[in-house]
Amino acid sequence: METLKRGAAALGLELDASQLARFDTYYRELIAGNRRCNLTAITESEEVQTKHFLDSLTIAPVIAPKGRVLDVGSGAGLPGLPLKILRPSLKLSLLEATAKKVAFLEHICQELGLRDVEIITGRAEEIAHQPAYREQFDFVLARAVASLATLVELTLPFVMVGGSLIAPKRGDITTEVSEAAYAVSRLGGRLREIKTVVLDELPEGNELVIIDKTSPTPPAYPRRPGRPAKRPLAG
Repeated sequence: METLKRGAAALGLELDASQLARFDTYYRELIAGNRRCNLTAITESEEVQTKHFLDSLTIAPVIAPKGRVLDVGSGAGLPGLPLKILRPSLKLSLLEATAKKVAFLEHICQELGLRDVEIITGRAEEIAHQPAYREQFDFVLARAVASLATLVELTLPFVMVGGSLIAPKRGDITTEVSEAAYAVSRLGGRLREIKTVVLDELPEGNELVIIDKTSPTPPAYPRRPGRPAKRPLAG
């Protein structure tokens, strides 16, 4: 995990021996789990360290060390689990709709010995209407889930007023951000900034779209399953 350790240090993050051992276990279990379920197309050690683990940790400098965090569409546990390994004090929830991926999440959390991790099975469009989860999280994360306009509808309903949505993106996202402006406003958000992450280990370039929740999301949102992706909100 030397590449991960070096990249984390460039972010101002220190990983101790115990944390690096957990990441090593995570990598081995990810590869083993990938044989049973399509978790990732990235399997080579160096690429997993950079494109999965380090990429997830780029979020760490913009979230508080404590708080309630929800990872929407968690898949193999990214970005939520790397952040939990880094900051055990986080109360983490992982939302995933695919049963085989949920099984992997349950397994990997047990293997890593992580506490205060809740795994939620279901679709964001439905779970976001449940009182136990609606507007209950300080930070909501979503990585490679959907276009920003769709993503905002799937995630902002979970964010408490005063909390934030953080969406990692790559490439030129100018048009995507512009097209999502109406959805952000309609759902009670305000774009705070687009933070560029520059690291030698991530030459593709990363952008963190940070949206603050300034007012409650109207009760009608998110719409029924599939609707946000098929018909993204537009002004």
